[in-house]
Amino acid sequence: MNRRRLSSLALCLGAFAALAPCQAAAESTPAETAQGLCDALISAMKQGPSLGFSGRKSMLEPELRLALNLPLMTRLVLGPPWRALSPEQQKKMVEAFSDYSIATYANRFSSYSGERFSVDPSPTRRANGDVIVHTQLKTNDPEPIRLDYLMREDDGRWKIIDVFLSGTISELAARRSEFSSVLRQGGAAALIDVLRKKAAELSG
Repeated sequence: MNRRRLSSLALCLGAFAALAPCQAAAESTPAETAQGLCDALISAMKQGPSLGFSGRKSMLEPELRLALNLPLMTRLVLGPPWRALSPEQQKKMVEAFSDYSIATYANRFSSYSGERFSVDPSPTRRANGDVIVHTQLKTNDPEPIRLDYLMREDDGRWKIIDVFLSGTISELAARRSEFSSVLRQGGAAALIDVLRKKAAELSG
């Protein structure tokens, strides 16, 4: 798997032994959240061809919903326009963005070529209480891919709310730039439709 594709994999809304079952306990450390997702992604990659898209999606969805704060990520991607949506529109938007995000992971983490993740157990704490977990995606290339996960505590569990490639390139900022014109021109209904279509295309 070449480095360009690995970078794409790493940025699919937040790049993360056999697949462990979801933790029943609500509490977690930031590093544990990242490690759990990393383990799930490696497992999906190793079994990717035999599972197919639907199998990888079923495998990854519980871990992704556990590790990613998808409702908050949806709000952050939309920015100020989120507040103008009706409660029903907000609900549909979260569902569409979540389905699209999960489909993206299932589509891209489809094969294994010896990749492995390294998770720093000591996160960097921000002034507002959020933390950044530093990880590396190691490949056959001499230079690993640096991935920093921005996390926020939610009901005792640390969840990912953004991922930065090389410490600077925000996945949410990239998505916001991609979706803002659709939202501006067609409103919430248009963006929900686009997200649903993108998720369907990824399953092919």
